Amino acid sequence: MKIIRPVCCGIDVHKSVLVATIASTGADGVTSYEQRTFSTLNPDLERLRDWLLERGCPEACMESTGKYWIPVFNVLEGHVGVVVTHPKYVRAIKGKKTDRKDSRWIADLFRHDLVRTSFIPPREFRECREIARYRSKLVGMRSSEKNRRQNSMTVSNVGLGSVLSDCAGVTATAIVEEIASGAPFDEGRVRSLIRGRARAKADLIVDSVRGCRVDDAQRFKLGQSAAHMALLDSMVAACEAEVRERLEPHWRAVELLRTVPGVSELSAMLVLSETGVDMSQWEDADHFASWAGLAPGCNESAGKRKSSRTTRAGQYLKPVLVQCALAATRSKSCDYFARKYRRLKARRGHKRAIVAVARMMAVCIWHMLSTGEVFDPSDPEGPARATDRSALTEQSALELLRGMGYVIEAPDAAE
Repeated sequence: MKIIRPVCCGIDVHKSVLVATIASTGADGVTSYEQRTFSTLNPDLERLRDWLLERGCPEACMESTGKYWIPVFNVLEGHVGVVVTHPKYVRAIKGKKTDRKDSRWIADLFRHDLVRTSFIPPREFRECREIARYRSKLVGMRSSEKNRRQNSMTVSNVGLGSVLSDCAGVTATAIVEEIASGAPFDEGRVRSLIRGRARAKADLIVDSVRGCRVDDAQRFKLGQSAAHMALLDSMVAACEAEVRERLEPHWRAVELLRTVPGVSELSAMLVLSETGVDMSQWEDADHFASWAGLAPGCNESAGKRKSSRTTRAGQYLKPVLVQCALAATRSKSCDYFARKYRRLKARRGHKRAIVAVARMMAVCIWHMLSTGEVFDPSDPEGPARATDRSALTEQSALELLRGMGYVIEAPDAAE
């Protein structure tokens, strides 16, 4: 095999120790190896960096092992070209696996350019991504706290969950605070706390809390849960404000993504926090959709196609795009994705149709950020052709039928 990198380094990273191997190929084609072991403390990482520079090693490759690769990347960035790869692409043979052999194996694969690199965004977007992912964790914690609050209500004979769609809404929160205060049940007071469309269910709401039994333990839990949710709300808002401030230099890209149906300002910020604005990192829109975990899997053997379910990639990006796809199917301003969703749902079901729409949105985002153009579908089922059927000409009707999969033969000129 052709050697692409005459001098490179393979690093096997662990929590407390790492093994680095420099592979140097001379003019005669003979490769020599030099190995050293370092700890993951900062002084030793700096010695690793100095050692690579002294040996004239311009590039290094290592596995993305948990979070352990990040301290090494932080020290080497800006001094040595660092390539991070998924462990499955550099996995050694079972039975012949040690730290030193793993490091040498990574170096051999890297010098022959057989390693698929992972996407590492620029520092400004890495920092923004950390905050956006922290916000995602906080939202999950808030959902867990809502569930704990609902459990306390259930064991206290409070049936608001069977009457109201949102047990964390204004009406439910006010009523729970009232019954958790320890004051005697007052039907008039409960009715005065009902707001908005919940007034249509006033009688059911009163019956759901009549005769409730909130003991001291549950009252304490409800109080602590309310305080925790208020704290989480403020932390989520602070994270969103920080992400917005960091994306201010790229706000044009945020406004560009907002032209896609179903994509809100917050969703656009979360997408850019994961992807950045440079789409040249991916070869085309299909590679971007695959990186986001929205492309069908490829698992074929002996001419038989096995499971084609989507991969686990895009742990944070995929849920955002799926939520945007759900919102796009209910959009009143543009039914472009809604019509595609309905057509796919009839054949493949709701879940597959939503994932397919999310993939379409990922493809649109890649093209929009690559070209700077706003969302403007121009396929045969575009808005102008599909919504105004009376304005269809003969030629556009034929194009519409061809886009739907029909085979339309051209009429014979003699006829």
